Amino acid sequence: MNLEELNELDFSNIGDWPAIVKAVLILILCALVGVAWYYLDIEEQYTDLARVKQTEQDLRQDFEIKQAKAANLDAYRAQLAEMEESFGAMLRQLPNRTEVADLLVDVSQTGLAAGLEFELFQPQGEVPKDFYAELPIKIRVVGDYHEFGEFVSGLASLPRIVTIHDVKIEPRRTGNDLTMEATARTYRYLDEGGS
Repeated sequence: MNLEELNELDFSNIGDWPAIVKAVLILILCALVGVAWYYLDIEEQYTDLARVKQTEQDLRQDFEIKQAKAANLDAYRAQLAEMEESFGAMLRQLPNRTEVADLLVDVSQTGLAAGLEFELFQPQGEVPKDFYAELPIKIRVVGDYHEFGEFVSGLASLPRIVTIHDVKIEPRRTGNDLTMEATARTYRYLDEGGS
């Protein structure tokens, strides 16, 4: 078959075409149907398959994380129990409203026992925080380094929590003593009612 015979093919009577031309036409039509089928149906399925594979991967990672947590559940429970016990012990170190006055006396007696002379002992107003209230106490004491150290050590050994902030130590204008200005803070647990 030559090029001239291809030009003379009658499109209204395809049945009379030579067998090889019919075979090529059928192959082209099959290829077009295959391409159309791919773009109309199979491509969407490949997209869905990729999405489902990604979902599977995400679920596997989520499962592995949860499995690791489940495997350590007993350890987490033990740690939680230990933290609750520790928290309870710390709460017991915070004075309640009735114990604050006694704690103020303890702070001043600790200073006097260390040999310090108080020039200022001024409790400030309570400052509410998340679950506790902070009670700052402005203090100014006169003594030497060893007495200051004994005072701070004595505060640390009190049964209630007392912290020292904003410490300034300066030589006194007269004599060989030093002056320490600081803010001692104690903390009180606020129960659910906020008091």
